[in-house]
Amino acid sequence: MQGNIEAVTFDLWDTIIVDDSDEPKRAAKGLSSKHLTRRERVREFLEKHEPITRELVDTSYAATDAAFRKVWYDHSYTWSVGERLEIILKGLGRTLPPDEMVELVRLHEEMELEVQPDITPGIVEALKGLHGKYKLGVISDTIFSSGRVLRKLLQANDIEQYFDVFIFSDEVGCSKPDPRAFKAAAKGLGVDVTKIVHIGDRDAKDIKGPQSLGAKGIYTTVINDRGSDKTSADAICRDYAELVEIVDTLNKK
Repeated sequence: MQGNIEAVTFDLWDTIIVDDSDEPKRAAKGLSSKHLTRRERVREFLEKHEPITRELVDTSYAATDAAFRKVWYDHSYTWSVGERLEIILKGLGRTLPPDEMVELVRLHEEMELEVQPDITPGIVEALKGLHGKYKLGVISDTIFSSGRVLRKLLQANDIEQYFDVFIFSDEVGCSKPDPRAFKAAAKGLGVDVTKIVHIGDRDAKDIKGPQSLGAKGIYTTVINDRGSDKTSADAICRDYAELVEIVDTLNKK
């Protein structure tokens, strides 16, 4: 389609996939929350070699989580799960054999494959409506689920097929709103970055990020409204049934 927009990119969490929608499913199965399960797995792996209290694990884990958020927001970088676990263990003065470390990382990363979160209502229909009219991509920060795992989640819901490029922070070495994330998407899509409209639920990352490069941003409140009254977005989408029309309208301006 000719116009101001040639490609549409999407945030993933609370845009395509509903964050933590797997938690009620875990509870129904009698499983602990992901938050508690991660910490317990660290304790179990360390306990094989030398006793350790859960309190100590919780303390190191909490400190590392706080540091992760600081680096994520202030420096637009998301530590990999492996990096986070290395920091947790260093804080405890402990190490694990390489094979056990690999397994502990895998268990962290794949937790959301074991009990999967839901996709956002209306997203499939929206993707079908946009596919073929625009090039489509995903630009997502990775927290615990790696890009490798997120692809599997999209595959499991039969929507990976609609996207032409995937930009995951653990793979490109930066997270939104770092300009490199959006430029990497533009390169992968074969378009000028100013021809992209990005859709997401966080103004600082998903709206001001692309706008700083001359691209457009659509703020979605389909799952959460984190501040639509203050966003600088070019448009707001409150129902994915309206998304194709919103993008087409922006494309004509």
